[in-house]
Amino acid sequence: MSIKLRVSCNLRFKIEDASALIFKLRPFRGINQWIMREMYTIKPSVPVIESTDSYGNSCQRLVAPKGNLVIHSSAEVITAAHADFASGLDFVEIQFLPNDVLPFLLPSRYCESDRFGELARDIVADALPGYDQVSLIVYWIRASIQYLPGSSDIPLSAMEIYSRRFGVCRDLAHVGIALCRSISIPARFVAGYLQGLEPMDLHAWFEVYVGGRWYTFDPTQADLSGGRVVVAFGRDAADVPVFHQFGLGCILSAMVVKVEQLDGHLSKV
Repeated sequence: MSIKLRVSCNLRFKIEDASALIFKLRPFRGINQWIMREMYTIKPSVPVIESTDSYGNSCQRLVAPKGNLVIHSSAEVITAAHADFASGLDFVEIQFLPNDVLPFLLPSRYCESDRFGELARDIVADALPGYDQVSLIVYWIRASIQYLPGSSDIPLSAMEIYSRRFGVCRDLAHVGIALCRSISIPARFVAGYLQGLEPMDLHAWFEVYVGGRWYTFDPTQADLSGGRVVVAFGRDAADVPVFHQFGLGCILSAMVVKVEQLDGHLSKV
């Protein structure tokens, strides 16, 4: 079933000194979402260099002059009304993984998977290797780590969140990724929009590679309903910041995120 959404993100910066920035705001292309219409405006108008990173994410690079900078990104997107559920899907042995999936097996800056093996094995116990193991990991995260929006201003590692037992969506995704990788299940970080998220903000979840494709998991949500619009993928949050600034002369003063359903009709795709 598909759903039509309008998503938008408005950013306002105070630029104290000319600053170089890289943004990742345009919805991802090449997966199961169709971008029907898109708008991207920058005030004041400045030269922008657009590129694609190693994960296929769209990046916009610019130098912002001193003063106020306003960025508006919006898109109308057809996407799935809910994520697929696939209990029982098999673990894919390492020798059969596609080359582009292999990096998502390794420890990364915020996902110290080499430190979670014993815990992960205890959590999954006798579960069927693959999707069912990840389901148990997500269940454990929800029962053990509190989802507390607004509790983290900076990215924290999976081990730090495991120790303090609360965090934002980004933090819980890091824990899930680290646990999955520690038992050789490829897992990647996803940043994007989620319909009906409360409080509304840009959201983070993770995907795992089982049964020959990627599947969505979200430790912060009771189920996988609601349309999702992917903006970027990466090993962890370090790969997919909404913006990356260089230097100290740039201050984010406002950020407004919206997700609206454009019609009430769902259709099969």
